[in-house]
Amino acid sequence: MTTTYVVLVEDRPGALTRVTEIFRRRAFNIASLTVGPTEREGVSRMTIVVEADAFAARRLEAHLYKLVNVLRVDTITDDPAVFRDLALIKVATTGETRAQVMQLVEVFRARVVDVSPESLVVEITGTEEKIDGLVEVLRPYGVLEMARTGRLAMRRGADAAPTAVRRAPTASERDIADNDSTVAYSV
Repeated sequence: MTTTYVVLVEDRPGALTRVTEIFRRRAFNIASLTVGPTEREGVSRMTIVVEADAFAARRLEAHLYKLVNVLRVDTITDDPAVFRDLALIKVATTGETRAQVMQLVEVFRARVVDVSPESLVVEITGTEEKIDGLVEVLRPYGVLEMARTGRLAMRRGADAAPTAVRRAPTASERDIADNDSTVAYSV
């Protein structure tokens, strides 16, 4: 079963290394990883896809929260969300095949972003299955090169993402909270 995490981290050197080290140390292969800036300055968003059952996914999430640079971890595998990938595909073409390739590209709602005498570069955004489908129909023409991003994911709905980034309470904060119900946590 694949699990998709959205991890917000402080935009600092080494944050990516520390996050991926959590998965490496526990022998989980990262199937997809994308990282980029968010709407908040100094915060990066990682979308990580890994093969993990529900128990392992919860443990990985807990380990991620232990990292200093991690601000928030969401497992959105089963949530209503939008998932997208991006691919650039260079396809061999000749004068005779160029029109056929361009028709196929149009059917998949992709677009040609570069044309040369011997090839076309196609850009496609969509689900993994949609991208795989285009690659398969272009394969007979000759796929010369391909670059794909990892999965990007975002929850659906206006209130799906919190306005403030919250950290999970530390073990000592949880112990205090268990003994004293008047403890307040700041955001």
